[in-house]
Amino acid sequence: MTEEIMLDATELKCRYAAGERSFIKAQLSGTDLSGIDLRGIDLREANLCQANLTKTNLSGTNLSAANLSWANLTLADLRAANLSRANLSWAKISWANLKEANLKGANLIWAT
Repeated sequence: MTEEIMLDATELKCRYAAGERSFIKAQLSGTDLSGIDLRGIDLREANLCQANLTKTNLSGTNLSAANLSWANLTLADLRAANLSRANLSWAKISWANLKEANLKGANLIWAT
């Protein structure tokens, strides 16, 4: 069983830059990750509630069962991302690129 990982934006960026890609169950609620390249990262079951992901490159990421409620994903690149069973309620997804993204079972209630 994977334990929750408490991270801030700086630590996530450093660990990602060092080649780490697995951040399953990461606690990133309210974190500002805008405009950075996180392609291919594994954020399964992560808590990204109210996170700022504006213009973030999340292409090819695994965000299955992640909590993205109230997150700002405006202009985010989510091409081929796995968002199955993700909670995107109240998320801002305007102009996000969702081409080939898997949204099976995702909660999109009140997402705009």
